[in-house]
Formats: sequence, C-alpha cells, structure tokens
Amino acid sequence: MEKKDVKIINQGLEDEMEVWGYRPCPWKMVLVAVGAVCTGGLLFLVLYWLPEWGVRGTCTRTPFIRESQTLLLRSTVCYFTHHSTKYYWNDLIQCIPVFEHFGPLACEKAGKNANGFQSGFNRRLFFEVNEIAVKVPSVFKLLIKEVLNPFYIFQLFSVILWSIEQYYYYAAAIVFMSVISIATSLYTVKKQYIMLHDMVATHSIVRVSVCRGTLDVEEAMSTELVPGDVIVIPSNGMIMPCDAVLVHGNCIVNESMLTGESVPVTKTSLPSSGEDGAGVYSIEEHKRHTLFCGTHIIQTRFYTGELVKAVVVRTGFSTEKGQLVRSILYPKPTDFKLYRDAYLFLLCLVGVAGIGFIYTIVLSIINQVPAKTIVVESLDIITITVPPALPAAMTAGIVYAQRRLKRVGIFCISPQRINICGQLNLVCFDKTGTLTEDGLDLWGIQRVENGSFSPPEDDPANETLVRSSFVSCMATCHSLTKLEGELSGDPMDLKMFNATGWILEEPTEEETALHNPIMPTVVRPPKQVLPEVNQEVNLLSYEIGIVRQFPFSSALQRMSVVVRKLGEKRMDAYLKGAPEVVASLCAEDTIPESFTETLEFYTRQGFRVIALAHRQLEAKLSWHKVQNLNRDLIETNMEFLGLIIMQNKLKEETSGVLKDLRRANIRTVMVTGDNMLTAISVARDCGMITPHERVIVADATPPKDIHPATINWHYTENHVTSKDNRVEQQEQGYHFAMSGRSFAVITEHFPDLVQKLALHATIFARMAPDQKTQLVEVLQSVDYTVGMCGDGANDCGALKRAHSGISLSELEASVASPFTSSTANISCVPNLIREGRAALITSFCVFKFMALYSIIQYLSVTLLYSILSNLGDFQFLFIDVAIILIIAFTMSLNPAWKVLVAQRPPSSLISGPLLFSVLTQILTCLAFQILAFLWVRGQNCCVQDTDLCPRNACNVSSANLTHGPNITSHVDHKNIRNYENTTLFYVSSFQYLAVAIIFSKGKPFRQPSYKNCKLHLCIVNCIVCVPHEWRITVVIIVLVNAAVSFLLESANERWCTAFLSWLFCRKGKTPRVRYMQVAQELQEDPDWPPKPATLQKNIFNQACQLITNSYLQ
Repeated sequence: MEKKDVKIINQGLEDEMEVWGYRPCPWKMVLVAVGAVCTGGLLFLVLYWLPEWGVRGTCTRTPFIRESQTLLLRSTVCYFTHHSTKYYWNDLIQCIPVFEHFGPLACEKAGKNANGFQSGFNRRLFFEVNEIAVKVPSVFKLLIKEVLNPFYIFQLFSVILWSIEQYYYYAAAIVFMSVISIATSLYTVKKQYIMLHDMVATHSIVRVSVCRGTLDVEEAMSTELVPGDVIVIPSNGMIMPCDAVLVHGNCIVNESMLTGESVPVTKTSLPSSGEDGAGVYSIEEHKRHTLFCGTHIIQTRFYTGELVKAVVVRTGFSTEKGQLVRSILYPKPTDFKLYRDAYLFLLCLVGVAGIGFIYTIVLSIINQVPAKTIVVESLDIITITVPPALPAAMTAGIVYAQRRLKRVGIFCISPQRINICGQLNLVCFDKTGTLTEDGLDLWGIQRVENGSFSPPEDDPANETLVRSSFVSCMATCHSLTKLEGELSGDPMDLKMFNATGWILEEPTEEETALHNPIMPTVVRPPKQVLPEVNQEVNLLSYEIGIVRQFPFSSALQRMSVVVRKLGEKRMDAYLKGAPEVVASLCAEDTIPESFTETLEFYTRQGFRVIALAHRQLEAKLSWHKVQNLNRDLIETNMEFLGLIIMQNKLKEETSGVLKDLRRANIRTVMVTGDNMLTAISVARDCGMITPHERVIVADATPPKDIHPATINWHYTENHVTSKDNRVEQQEQGYHFAMSGRSFAVITEHFPDLVQKLALHATIFARMAPDQKTQLVEVLQSVDYTVGMCGDGANDCGALKRAHSGISLSELEASVASPFTSSTANISCVPNLIREGRAALITSFCVFKFMALYSIIQYLSVTLLYSILSNLGDFQFLFIDVAIILIIAFTMSLNPAWKVLVAQRPPSSLISGPLLFSVLTQILTCLAFQILAFLWVRGQNCCVQDTDLCPRNACNVSSANLTHGPNITSHVDHKNIRNYENTTLFYVSSFQYLAVAIIFSKGKPFRQPSYKNCKLHLCIVNCIVCVPHEWRITVVIIVLVNAAVSFLLESANERWCTAFLSWLFCRKGKTPRVRYMQVAQELQEDPDWPPKPATLQKNIFNQACQLITNSYLQ
C-alpha cells in the first residue's frame, strides 16, 4: 500500500492506527457473490475470518478518506467508532484527531466560568451519552461467534465426513466434546461480561446538580453530562460519573480504583490567577486538581455562599475509568513465539495432508475405486493429519497450571500469559512495599542549629522542641485529614505527625459555613507537654492553622503549606521533600557544610531521608493573596531546618527470593521513586548487588543555554585497582544506577547509550510512573522477556506493559495486571516462573505428542489404503478417545519442579532440536510400521482364509457388527478384517504410548513422569491383548521400536544442539537476541565500562543539521 494515502491516528500512543479509505466496488461484489455460491458459502467464511481480505475483495482504494463511503453515517459529519472511541474527520487539517474533551481549556477561563457554559446541546451531538456501557451480548450471538471459529468449522466438516462413512461413534464423541467445549466457553465468556458489566454499572448512573450558563442549578442524570458542564459536588461526597477539574473548593478522594492505594488524597481547586492560571489545563500536569471517573469523593470543603464545583473535561470511554475498561474489553494481543510457530506447524501438517490427499486419489484411480469412495477417503486423510483435539489438549496444561497457581495464592486473569512467564529472564521490582516493608518507622531527626547539624535525636515529642520550627513543620506539612474521627492519609505523613504527639482538629460544616474565608485545619501540641504555668494561654498561642496546602507532587518531589500561628499577623511557609530538592530551594548560608556527607551517611545505610525547610512570609500577604499565589513564589529562599530519618526494613522473603532468581540467571532490576543512595543500599542489603560488585552512577544533566547535555560517570565507592585495571574491571561485575532525570536525558540526548546501559543498569531511582513504563519498553526493545512486580501504586502502566505483570495489591488496580498475588511479598515471583516453565514445557510435549499422533495415524491409514483397507470405527474411537485424549490430558498433570534452574525452556517450536526430535520419531515410527506391514504381508496366513483373523471390538467396523462370524471377505466392503489392519493397529497403539512416555519430560522444569500416577494408570489401561498367533513377533517389534525411539530422543537432548551448531557453523555467528549482541559488542569495547569522567553530547552534527535546514529555507 502507498503510504501517501494513509492517515495516522493516535500517533505515538499505545493504540496507534493506520487508516485507509475504501469505496464499494460493484463488479468486485458480484465476483465475491459468485465465488460464495460456487464454494457453498465457504468464501464468506474465509472473508469473515479475514475481514481485511473482505474489504479489499469488495472495495477499491480511494486517496480521499473524506469520500470513503465506509466512514459516512447518517449525519453530515464524517466519523467512525473503533473500540468504543469515536473519531471525526477534520476538513481543516485533513486528518482524524481524537475528539474526547472540550477543546483547550485555559485555567483562568475555567475559574471564571464556574457558573457553567451555554447549553450543551451542540456538544452532545459530538459526545453523546456519558456512559461506560458494557453490553452483555446474547447467548445466541455468542454462540454464532463461537461456532464460526475455524476450529469448529473444521470439526463440523469432519463430523459430516465421518457420518457419510458411517463412523457414527467417533463422530458422536467429537460432537459431544465440541458441545461441552462450546457450552463451557459460552458460560465463561458470558460470566466475564456480566461481572464487568456489574463492576462498571455500579454507581455509573447517578443524579447530579449541573450549572449551564445561569445562576440556577438544575438536576440532571449523569448520562446527560458533556465536557464543559459544571457540576456541583455534594458535601457528603459521591462516586464521580466523569472526569472533572475542580474550580471551587477542596475534596478528599479515595482513588484506589485507579492507583491501587487506598489512602485518601486531597484535591484542590485549579489555580485561576498568576503564572499557573495563565496556562492551559492538562490532565497529566493538573492531576492534583482533577477528579477522575469512578473515584469516591469522601467529603468536601465549602464556603459560605459558594459551592464546590468542577468542570467536566471527559466523559464515557474517554475517562480514566473508561480507558481501563477499554483495556479489558480490547486487550493488546499477546505476541508469543510459541503460538506463531504452532500455526506454522499446523500449516506443515496441512501440507502433509495435501500429499496424502493426492496420493489417495491417484491410488484409488489406479485401483478403479468408485468416485464416491475416492472423495470420502481423500477428504478423510485431511481429518486424520490435522488433529481436531489439538487446541483442547494444549489448553489443558495452562488450566492445570492456573489451578496450581490459585492454590498458592496467585490469581490470573490472562491464562495465556502463564506460558510467557516460563521465558522471563528479567524482573523489575518496585522497592517500597515490594522489596521492603510498606510502612516506615521514624528512626530519628537531625536538626540544624547555627548553620550546622546537631546530634541525632530520637524523640521529636520532647517538650524542649515544642516551640521549634522543626516540630511545627512536622506537625503541619502533611495532607492528613479526619474521616469519622480517625486520622487518615499517607502512611509516612501519619508516622511523622504521630511522632510529634500533636493534635489535629478540622472545622465542622457549621463552622465553615459561618466564615467567609475558609476555616483552617488547626494543629496544636497536647497540654501535658506545656509548662503548667499559664497552660491555657500557652496552648492558645501554639495553635497553628493551615491556611493553604500545596499537595505533594511526584514530579516536583516536594510539598509545602502556608500556616499562621494564632495571634500572629505574619504567615509562615513550611516545606518538606527530597533532600536534594529542598536544599536547592534554601539559602546557601542555612545549609550545613556537612550536608552531603551526612545525607550520604544515612542513605548508604538504607534509611529514607526527608528534609524540612521554613520561611517567614511578608506581613503584607493576606489570606486572599495567599490563595492566589504561585507555589514557586513561596518555595524559594527558605531556611534549611534539618532531616527526618525514616527506616524502611527489608521483607523477610526478599533476600532469599532474589538469591534464587540470581542462581537461575534471571536479572533483577529495582525501579523506585526513592533516593538514589537509599536504593543502592537496599540493593546491596537484599543481594541484588553483591559486595564485590561496583556501582557506576550515571548522572546526566539536560542542555542549558549554550551548554550541551552531559553525563557524569562516578563510582559510589573507591576501589583499589591493580596495574592491569582493564582486566580487573572485566572480571569484576559492575552495575549502573541512574535517576529518573538522568534516564530522561539519556533517552533523549544519548540514544546510542540506551541499549548499552540497559544491559547492566540495575537501579533506577526517583522514577515517575510513566518513566517506569518507558523503562519496560526499553528493556523489551533489546529482546528481554520482562516481568514487573509492584504493589499497585503508580505501577499500573508498567504492570500492563510488561510481558508478565504481578501485582501485590488485591485492590481494583490489579485489574491492570495479568497476575495478582494474595501474599504481599515477592515469593510469588519464583512460583510463577516455575509454573510458567512447567506449563511451557507441557505445551511443547503435548504439541509434539499430538503431531506424532496425527502422523502415526496418517502412516497407518496410507499403508492400509495401499491394500484398499482402513481402520475400523471402533479402532479410530479406541485410538482417539481411549488413548490420545486421556493421555494428552493426563500427561499435563506433572507439577512444576521444586527449584529454579539456570537453564531456560525453549521458546520456539520451529527450532533445530525440536524439529530433529519430531523428524527422528516420525522416521522411526514409519520404519517399524513398514517393517510390521511387510512382515505380515510375507506370512502365509495373509493369503489364506481371512476367518483365521481374530475378531474383537477393536478390529470390527460398525458396519459389520450384525453379520455372523463366518463371513467371506467380499462382504467386508471396507476390507477391515485382515492381518495387516490388526498388526498396524497394535503397533501404532504402542507407538502412541511410547511417544507419550518419551515426550513427557520431567526435570529440570517439571516433576518426574514416574510421579504422575494418573498417566501411568491410563497407559496400563490402554495396553490391549495381543493375539497369540503372532504375539511374540509383535511384542519384539514394539519393544525394539520403543528402545530405538528412547535412544534417539536421549541422543537428541544430549548432542543435537552441539551437532546442529557445528553443522551450520553457529558458533561464529551473531546471536539472535539483541541484548546478547550488545553484550558481545561491549566485550570488544576497550572503553567500557566508562571510567569516572564527564561525557558531553556531540553537538557538531546537530549544528550542521540546523545550518542545512536554515539554508534550505
């Protein structure tokens, strides 16, 4: 296709699409209709399975998408709907942008239009109904969609063919299994739709108060909301039916549905003045002012004469909750090599079936077989070669693995990803709540006095510190609130506030309504810590009201508050955050000279350090001015107060699990929002970095003015190096560590270093949520199979993007993760990988067994066709049901091996060792079947009376059951009762059993097969009685066949890989996976790893490009 006619939608996003325009073509439609009639409707089925072919077969390309009739609906507006999102054609820009919100919204305008915009009728033409509608399809519609699956169409074709051949029993068995499979599938799909519908429908349609261009507030249903409407948030809270930005008042919101964190957060109104008010509203930048759909507003803060209002910005499936539901309804396809190779392998079987098809026709014509028999037998060879039970047999291993995972507390919503877990070779871990305990304990404080640090103190509630600015900052700089009389908020804020012993009091609704300005939250010390003299006076003088709060921002890594002490005219500002950030906002003369050394001392020991600062504001600042003031004007030129040292302990299971993963040659990476040195310390403590390994910090700075972007390489510790420094560095392991800022700079300005750093980077600190997702993508770009383990908070994007996401949170956010663990530690990771490896090996074993089964039966039938014979109905039934299905399901019962090993299972069906294994077994079975067939043909009994042949249920066709025992051979129309038939039946039956035992692998990924009692019981039950006349010979053939098959498979496992590498000269060739190629390049690079130095971006090429562009202009 020509790229000039294509339009890109959602460019750069996860759901990026390419769109071409088509017009219906009458003559193509006539040809398709004629072809459908000639093929009996088969062409319609093919076009149904391949809709792109259907469009190309009935339409012609048009370069003008605006004129494409397939996109035109009733109105004059050109649009289409895809995955519950509506896309409109824009004539001005000649493309299809996503139309999901009410245009660019200026922050200042949003505040001034708090009474609502004009009528939403015109806007409703575009946005329609505000509803996340998950329609539950009818059983009939689901049934039709399921039955039209190519697998069931092939089964229907097989059943019709077998019925014509009077193979009623086997046809009935296949119909029975298909009905059970379809019924089970319909029940599961219907149940999932109902569960999702019920989850979405809960509180999704409510009655709301809306302002639309007038001072009056009208009641309306939430389905009538459109972007631009202004809604009133009731004081008792509500479930948000849309995404809206606060323009008046504050709200306390539970966002566990989105973030996985049940801690309530405070949302403040959008700034409408100053520099912040001059900007344009962005959901990403103004999250702390946005109320998201599906979140629970617990309570609001309102003022006299004013209501808490919010402007609707997104509705329906465009909301945050809607996008989550869309990701569930339309999941990203799992691209796993095993499934791609399985289709290729099936195509090979179809090719083999084609050869048998032609062979049968030619042989039958030579022997002058009737035309009806030729058609039936030639089509029958296709149903033999492509096993109808293959999908069900391969699914069994995944189902068993899912049950075993459920027993150990791991729940799965995407079973197909269990196989992918078997290929994981890198796992990313969040730190807080995942590797370490979720809660933080206050270890101590270290205040600054007279420009230097005082000795550490362990009790901030000491009465000598009550009047200090340090304790006042601890008591006020937080986002805590009271819900039903209990303090609630961030766990770290709770620990910090409780350590002071102070009391927090919030105004009641009545108190708030009596005051024009907002009634502040008040904190005060307890009475017992104040002197007994004039205690009431002292108590009143130490009440501090929180006038304004600037919530914590992960991007800014800080929060601040403006407070006023009771009785004082001047206000104070308190700030807390990351030490590096706080220090950059303080006056230099207030920062102790030993700041860097002290901070490094604590962070090296794994402590989490928070810095505090204070500033006394100007006396002229009033309450109203403070409410409209930009935080950057307040958070500057502050006085450094000191450090709070928090202790975050490792979980008991962490070190042992990481040791197991390291022993299994699985890389581990830490991705955290914490301090760099703290992360390095935790990595050393838990064994992610061993004591003898070095850590190289990549500290990158963005370009500024005329200075280019730079990277400073430095080592966290000094190492004594020998003269041969390069040899020591190569032998000694090393790890890279970088912050979120450095990661952003390197990916943008040093793209050639990204893959090199990804190979050895172990610690990523101060990472924002979107950067975690970008990191997963970078690791996947170098062909790592990536797992992500997090506690659900801020990890949802990375959990969704990874090949296997494991959430340790059981809240609603775990919907974004394929796996959820009920145990809140990382012991689930090795369990999941072990079960994934077992399921993957089981899939390979079952696939090889089913492929050999079809080929063995194919060989038996083609040999019998040469004498115009075939297997009987009961023989087919015995083989396909009593042997194949039972063994295929029981051989999947082997549980996972108890330990993780360094060896990884193969990932491809189309690989040398596996193909060599299958080919050698096929040739072995062919050789022994031909040997048995020729041996029987050479016996005298074959030319004598066929009545000597034994008769039993396994050797008689259903067409002959009504005849007596003394029937001549010419009455046996199918020529089933002969020694060749019986011999091949017995030999092939034992070949199925031998192949099942040989392919049922045990160690090192599954428990040994001898522990699978059910499989052995089925094999024993499948051993049939052999006729006495040639029992010894057949037994010898079978035993020799089994021995040869076993020896060939053992030789294949031991020497095949090395032999194929030697044969095709693979040793000197470049590795196929990208990260191994990079590792090979780095081994030959004498300047890697980099020594402590500064690397600048080469701006020569960039300058040349700019000069060239200006010249062309």
